[in-house]
Amino acid sequence: MRKIIPYHPYLVVYAKELRNNMTFGEIALWREIKGRNLGQRFSRQIPIDQYIVDFYCKDLQLAIEVDGSIHFKPGHPEKDKRRQTRLESFGITAVRFLDTDVKNNLPLVINELKQLIEKLEQESTPSLSSEGNRY
Repeated sequence: MRKIIPYHPYLVVYAKELRNNMTFGEIALWREIKGRNLGQRFSRQIPIDQYIVDFYCKDLQLAIEVDGSIHFKPGHPEKDKRRQTRLESFGITAVRFLDTDVKNNLPLVINELKQLIEKLEQESTPSLSSEGNRY
């Protein structure tokens, strides 16, 4: 069962703007992950709490962020750390990729995502215990 995570309603309009103005790296990654291409459904620019994550898989509680140059400006790494901690407090796994990596080495990024998805799928599937199993 999916966990309902709160968000600030005022972010919905801003999220829609971001969907219509994605960066080149976000567009490239979206083309690879949309339509269950990786076996899971992802959504774009999703409000979670006081943030908007670039991509989100509700079933796995997996957030994907594509970090552009602004993330290297003074003060931003600290903001990213607070954001990461807050998302993790909801049980969300948040993974970050540099925009340049997405643009220049997309196959590597996709491979890393596939491995992470596989790991999260295994963790979310309850293992069958041999106790009580007669066969």
